[in-house]
Amino acid sequence: MAGGKLSARQKMINLMYLVFISMIAMTTSKEILSAFSLFNKKFENANELASNANSTLLKNLSQQAEEKPADFGVAFNNAQRVSTISNEFFTYLESQKSMILTKGNYAEKFKEEGGLPAEEMDKGDALDEHWFTGDRLTKAGQAFVDRINEYKADINEVLGDDVAYNPAKEILERRFSTAEVINKDGKKQSWLDYNFQGFPAVASYTKLTAMQNDIKATEANLYNVFLGNTVDVTTSLKNYTAIVIPDKNAFFAGEKFTGSVVLGKYANVTPTKLKVGDTDLDMNREGAVDSTGAARIEFTVGNVGEHDIKGQFTFLEKGEELPIDFNGKYVVVPRPNSATISADKMNVVYRGVENPMTISFAGIADNKVQASGTGLKPVGGAGKYVMNPGTGSEVTINVTGTLDDGSRVSDRKTFRIKDIPAPTGMISRQTGVVKLPKRNVEIGTVGAKLEDFVFDLPIETTSFKINVPGQRTVVVNGTKMNAQAKSIISRARTGDNITIFDIKARIQGNSSYRLKNVSPIIIEVTN
Repeated sequence: MAGGKLSARQKMINLMYLVFISMIAMTTSKEILSAFSLFNKKFENANELASNANSTLLKNLSQQAEEKPADFGVAFNNAQRVSTISNEFFTYLESQKSMILTKGNYAEKFKEEGGLPAEEMDKGDALDEHWFTGDRLTKAGQAFVDRINEYKADINEVLGDDVAYNPAKEILERRFSTAEVINKDGKKQSWLDYNFQGFPAVASYTKLTAMQNDIKATEANLYNVFLGNTVDVTTSLKNYTAIVIPDKNAFFAGEKFTGSVVLGKYANVTPTKLKVGDTDLDMNREGAVDSTGAARIEFTVGNVGEHDIKGQFTFLEKGEELPIDFNGKYVVVPRPNSATISADKMNVVYRGVENPMTISFAGIADNKVQASGTGLKPVGGAGKYVMNPGTGSEVTINVTGTLDDGSRVSDRKTFRIKDIPAPTGMISRQTGVVKLPKRNVEIGTVGAKLEDFVFDLPIETTSFKINVPGQRTVVVNGTKMNAQAKSIISRARTGDNITIFDIKARIQGNSSYRLKNVSPIIIEVTN
């Protein structure tokens, strides 16, 4: 436009034209900058209103938690955690907004005017230098992105794995996504670069205020979810029941269970007809349909073995009958006539200890089974007993079961009673004939244990005797050598056999039972 040979008048006209275009551009820019300021103010007002509304929701949750702690106690605790996490992130974003004002030298003007000096905030150089270096993020820029991701992670941790919160998690991810963005040129660009680099300071400031608004919206959404104010309640898995459908209704011992587990609903709809095989059932009989809409079927079963069961529901739909077939299997087993009695440790019971036993009757509920016997008493748990046998060599347990029709069946079993075997003496955890230096004998601990016994009984040693060749026998109380014992041990020579015998031991907590004699220990003295 200014090239070539132009007259002075034409040059003046061209210059005025350029000035005019620049003035238009400046005017448009100022209007846009002012518009950002207006948007920022609207977001701030919306955030204030949202804060008040969220406080009300939180109070409602608090009241519900007080009135119905079982239903809303956990929800209120989660809401409090969401509130704390959100307030901390909101405050962090406020500090980033203050950083933009400070680094751009807008803070004083902001304070004076009580609002953003929007028309002066047309540059973004200060923020660009703070968050970007070349084509990479600075530590401060990366920290900003990390803080957004931390907020999402903290909220997701509160929500956990409950599928009811999946929609809220999806909204959270969309609002605070920091994933790479495809720009207008079709190239990938980092989220921070795409949204903030090269923008006027007033635009970046407003974006942070909008992000604060997203925090408030997230809080409101989650509080409503915790309160149960969900729009699509019917899709909640809480309205479904896990239903086990076995391939047949009885299985024999050792047989593999086969079946299906499905999520379904009980349709509370009364059928007009119900047929099992070729027999129509009376729909007016008592208990024909329960409160969930489940129709009860009843018939006399056949012989022992596996049988098919087939039938048909009939419902009315839009004025027409709708038949629905059903089929399954059931197994008939013999009527129980003998009890199952087993000792949990062995097929004998031991005197001096509590022998755990499980007693049941095949096909009869545990609360309808009674067992009796000398020394037998029930303990916690269905069918669980302990047996403390007394004198004699045998004990008999009698079992009675009551069937569903009121008839009774009984059985009995006899167990042999055995004494606890003789403990084995030990020193330094070694038994029988051992080789030890004198020093090890002096500091060794003498004890007793039951080797290869089915019960792990705690045995405590009260005293023992020790003999060294050529020395007098010393009696020791407890498990450690006394001064006299150490004195005679010091006189032992290499190759001497030191004998520890007459070891007195007892069962901890059962001093009334007398254990058999503890076997002695022979120690060959080594260098």
